[in-house]
Amino acid sequence: MATVAPLRAVLIRPARGMVVAAVLVGWLVLWLILRGINTLPLGAAQLTDLHRSLNQLNDAIGASRDSNPIFLYFFNVIRLVVGEFTAVIQAIIAQPAFGGPIPLIGWLGAVALFAWISFAVANWRVALLTAGGLIVVGLQGLWQESMDTLALTLSAVIIALLFSIPLGIWAGLSDRVNRIITPVLDFMQTMPTFVYLAPLTLFFLIGPASATIATLIYAAPPAVRLTAHGIRSVPHDTREAGESLGSTTGQTLTKILLPSAKRTIVLGINQTIMAALSMVTIAALIDAPGLGKTVVKALQTLDVGTAFNAGLAIVVLAIVLDRVTTAASVRAEAVRRHGPARWPWLRTTLLVSGGVATLVAIWLSRTYVWAAEFPGDGGLGSAIAKGTTAATLWVQTALSTITGVIKDVITAVLIEPLQALLVTSPWWLVGAVIVALTVVIGNMRAAAISAICVALLVASGVWQDAMTTLAMVLVATVIVMALGVVFGVWMGRNRRADRVIRPLLDAAQTMPSFVYLVPFLALFAATRFTAIAAAIVFAAPVVIKIIVDGVRGVSATTVEASIAAGSSTWQTITKVQLPMAREALTLATNQGLIYVLSMVVVGGLVGAGALGYDVVAGFSQGELYGKGLAAGLAIVLLGIMLDRITQAAATRSGQAIHHR
Repeated sequence: MATVAPLRAVLIRPARGMVVAAVLVGWLVLWLILRGINTLPLGAAQLTDLHRSLNQLNDAIGASRDSNPIFLYFFNVIRLVVGEFTAVIQAIIAQPAFGGPIPLIGWLGAVALFAWISFAVANWRVALLTAGGLIVVGLQGLWQESMDTLALTLSAVIIALLFSIPLGIWAGLSDRVNRIITPVLDFMQTMPTFVYLAPLTLFFLIGPASATIATLIYAAPPAVRLTAHGIRSVPHDTREAGESLGSTTGQTLTKILLPSAKRTIVLGINQTIMAALSMVTIAALIDAPGLGKTVVKALQTLDVGTAFNAGLAIVVLAIVLDRVTTAASVRAEAVRRHGPARWPWLRTTLLVSGGVATLVAIWLSRTYVWAAEFPGDGGLGSAIAKGTTAATLWVQTALSTITGVIKDVITAVLIEPLQALLVTSPWWLVGAVIVALTVVIGNMRAAAISAICVALLVASGVWQDAMTTLAMVLVATVIVMALGVVFGVWMGRNRRADRVIRPLLDAAQTMPSFVYLVPFLALFAATRFTAIAAAIVFAAPVVIKIIVDGVRGVSATTVEASIAAGSSTWQTITKVQLPMAREALTLATNQGLIYVLSMVVVGGLVGAGALGYDVVAGFSQGELYGKGLAAGLAIVLLGIMLDRITQAAATRSGQAIHHR
């Protein structure tokens, strides 16, 4: 009898899919009756009391910046130190220094120096790649912009590593610190890049210093997380063996833990550098110099050719930085496992010779104009820009029918209906539906967080813009998940397809988000669909990789049993592999939502409107600063809400699988 009641409860409990369908049907019925009521509309130039209060706060901070002790002895000091450090790095490679017309090191010296560093930390192949990449950006006519971007990236990375590596070591050694710091890192990595900018300008003003501070804050979490992970992953036996031989805590750390975790730590540095490069380009919105500013200006004037040329330079820098740090990581692991390479004297000789050649190149760049200023007039860049502009015009003329059909169909079938449902429903109805769905697919804790986020979104005063952004995010996520399932299953079942496609996904993940806007601006002009298309492509690599891992994680025995039972390929995929990869699918949805959200808001630069436009307008128009700040807060709230809902769904899905 004891098993009868639970069995009956299971039998009468409706399936979650049916409950979700019932909630959605109820929403549609109520929308038909109540649409247009309590929708909290707000015009583009309208402000709420909260926005005006934030404007007043900004004014008050600006007025007391030079008298308030908190600013005099804290914020201003940080800004001054970071600004001076950034200025020094810029003076070395990017900006005129010491009263002269050129930086301390001209282009020839900079190329030689970076190539020599690449050889020192990695190998001669990436040294050649570094030299070639830098020469290419020079031929594009973007030498100074590229060096400004590189200077800000290096400044932010150096400062970030000064505190993130020790913090990661601490988290690796202490369970308590790791428990405290992990949610903070999760939160920081969940937030889109856009939202870092507005609050920081409140305390550090607009300029290179603020851009560097925003960049280092955004870029630090990967180094902290991977350093801690590397140390915690060292086998317990290895640590105990050292301690049993009488090693002190310091000796255990420096002789065992750090060498064993070196490859993971270098991987963390790689991720920090890539995150910094991505952030530095977006920080152009708060007056950071470099390639990002060129891209922003070109996007705002719809100059696709110039934007593509600058975007290509960003990609070149991203590839160079990624390959150098990846090769350094591989070399560190090879040295740890197999010791120094054969003929160490040869490497030492090459390093010394390269160092001497680098010093000569630096001297030449300080002595002769031809070695100081990059020669030529950027003919390659002009040719790229003209070619891209011509191709854009051709695409917009010859393919306008195809691109127009794609845009109109998706807009009419998916975007407009969902946006209308979200924007014209009463705010309390949307909130109730979100909370109800969270209870059904997640848990009560996630539902409580969703309720708080909905309430704060209402209080932010940008409810309708938030719902418009949410509609774009949901549509893009549905499409990217469809693509992810198709390519993920294909790559998961076919090793050859994986070998061909995976390098493309790896390369796509190194590119900053700005770069994705350019080709879609050429295809679809400045519309919200451009942002959605860019978001789909931006999120696709991570989604596909997670689904590939999920499909491969299904036991081969289970798949073989399905085939032996007479299942077709389609039945094996839909009845066995995808259901058993449900946990990975939920995780892919989580990451897809976060990536899409971060890209959709950047799309505010190319006509996507909604929260992204509010943030951009807040930077450029003083009277809209408070509204932009509130929009940044709304983006964070959307990110937290979507993240918690999908994480709770993933947890529930995992529990359901394990209980079977």
